[in-house]
Amino acid sequence: MNQEWIWVIIGFIGQALFSARFIIQWLASERARRSVIPVAFWFFSLGGGATLLAYAIYRRDPVFIAGQGAGLVIYIRNLMLIRREKHQASVPETPSNF
Repeated sequence: MNQEWIWVIIGFIGQALFSARFIIQWLASERARRSVIPVAFWFFSLGGGATLLAYAIYRRDPVFIAGQGAGLVIYIRNLMLIRREKHQASVPETPSNF
């Protein structure tokens, strides 16, 4: 298998990961009977976006690179916010000393 086909396969894997996030979000929303975005959505976004960014870099497509690169910043930031929220929820509040 030549290098070109390997990169096409990498591109399809990235696209599959990226598309799977919508299925995850849809199923979670159906279960909850309201619109929700599960943490897995952001992990699939990150995995798919990173794989597609690698593919875009290989293809030297500046539009695709800019779009996927900016998306990665957003996905990482959302995961950071979720982590911080979970951490704050797990730390018991202490009474203030006045």
